[in-house]
Amino acid sequence: MELQWPLILFTTLTAWACGVFGVQGVLALKGAGKKSQQLLAVVSCVLLAVGGICVFFHLQHWERIFNGFGHITSGITQELIAIVVFVVAAVAYFVMARKSADGGTLPKWMAVLAIAISVVLAAVCAHSYMMPARPAWNSVLEVLSIVGAACLLGPATVAVVLAAKGEDTQALGMPAIVGSVIGAVCTAAYAAYVQMSAGSFTEVGYYFDPTHPTKAMVDAGAAIGDQALLLWLGAVVVGAIVPLACCLLARKKGDAASWRLFGAVAVVAALAGAICLRVAFYGAGLSVFMFY
Repeated sequence: MELQWPLILFTTLTAWACGVFGVQGVLALKGAGKKSQQLLAVVSCVLLAVGGICVFFHLQHWERIFNGFGHITSGITQELIAIVVFVVAAVAYFVMARKSADGGTLPKWMAVLAIAISVVLAAVCAHSYMMPARPAWNSVLEVLSIVGAACLLGPATVAVVLAAKGEDTQALGMPAIVGSVIGAVCTAAYAAYVQMSAGSFTEVGYYFDPTHPTKAMVDAGAAIGDQALLLWLGAVVVGAIVPLACCLLARKKGDAASWRLFGAVAVVAALAGAICLRVAFYGAGLSVFMFY
């Protein structure tokens, strides 16, 4: 399948926004990062807004997007609902932080809501791509890969902001490592699933061109095998292992300068890895219709 760059950017930026908002919710539960709470809420909304702009470039007639909102079971309808709830929650979060005495204390329920809506939006965004006709997409591991991207991008981004604002980064150490581990496992699991998805086509009849009866029209093994470099070097090594290593090093050193440096490296690596994974996602997104 040809690359859909607007959707690649949309899903990546949405995961990034969810990661930032979810992590600041974790910090709010711990009473940490108070000076950065308002800024982080703005950052998450900006990331989501840019992703929303990107998705319009996927449509030749963007005004017809409203035709997709005709039923609650439509993936685009579910995404819209989740995005609206996310934005409302982020705005309420910002207002509550701004009205607090120290500019960054949030009620526990609001912190929990931030975490919950972040997970829900990432999952809903990924779920809309699941379809039996494209075996490489039709797995819960695909959903977890977007949640994993949020877990990789969020803590690293928040670490950079906290360090830049001169805040204590100690409270972020364990959440960053846990998030990076979850992200790395989800990314590696989905990469393995995509690699094995070529086997899904062996049970159906290959379609052959009548003028070339010995040559299959589509070679699923080769098409999916071509994604190996993007999957394992780009998504897993660069996009998952490098951010995890950066978080481990930053927590070991413990100072703000280390979090600023290693956090920035982790953000760049996780972003590159997330894009590589989405590129491979489309490259391996073969439809079974070609084999009948």
